[in-house]
Amino acid sequence: MIELPEAAAFAAGLQVALAGRTVLDAQAGGSPHRFAFYSGEPGSYRARLRGRVLGGASAAGGLVLIDVGEDEHLLLGDGAYPRLHAPGARVPDRHQLRLDLDDGSVLTVGVQMYGGLHLVDVRDPDPYLAAALRCPSPLAEGFDDAWVAGLWAQDGVERGSVKAFLATHQRIPGLGNGVLQDICWQARVHPRRAVLTLDAAARAGLIAAARSTLAAMVAGGGRDTERDLRGAPVDVPGRCGVRVRWLPGVRRGRG
Repeated sequence: MIELPEAAAFAAGLQVALAGRTVLDAQAGGSPHRFAFYSGEPGSYRARLRGRVLGGASAAGGLVLIDVGEDEHLLLGDGAYPRLHAPGARVPDRHQLRLDLDDGSVLTVGVQMYGGLHLVDVRDPDPYLAAALRCPSPLAEGFDDAWVAGLWAQDGVERGSVKAFLATHQRIPGLGNGVLQDICWQARVHPRRAVLTLDAAARAGLIAAARSTLAAMVAGGGRDTERDLRGAPVDVPGRCGVRVRWLPGVRRGRG
């Protein structure tokens, strides 16, 4: 599933590749997928996207937002992975969305497990997108001591685990079970440890590990279990000098 590092990496690449490009043609639902979710009928996407001039891309938590003009954005979330194909390159037959661009390049989106490919107006977001837009990234200035203190003070935090604090209830959008493993490893805190057992130093160390680990992952183009915008492996062993380790008793996947 796309988490914060991948969303940031995809958005950076798409911003360069798509800004100013015109959509010559669009196809959605070409390869039916039970868990690919659209805004309305997939068949409507051609008329809704053809002729649009793209304004680039941005990331919000674990979401990728492509500006398709007219106050709309194409939102890619969960397992909706974008792939950019150079002019003349072979385009895979199976995909859940295809955009043919005026420079000959093609953007496809394929869904792994489940994913959203929604056309949204960010001025009227649903609760999930609203949280991603409202909450500051751990890499942003707004994720300061006052904001973090508010996270620790939320109802139910003290009764839960470190994993629940970091990766549930959209406290930190884009932080899921994938990056959770590295963060806890760096902080030397087991994700099943109860929050109430953490003293002030341990809490500060956990937040510092979240910041540094996510920053290193973003700088490396995402987790080394993922692929980049061109479909190549993100071949960087361990975002922070250690290869990903899966701690006992913790399921992989999204929290």
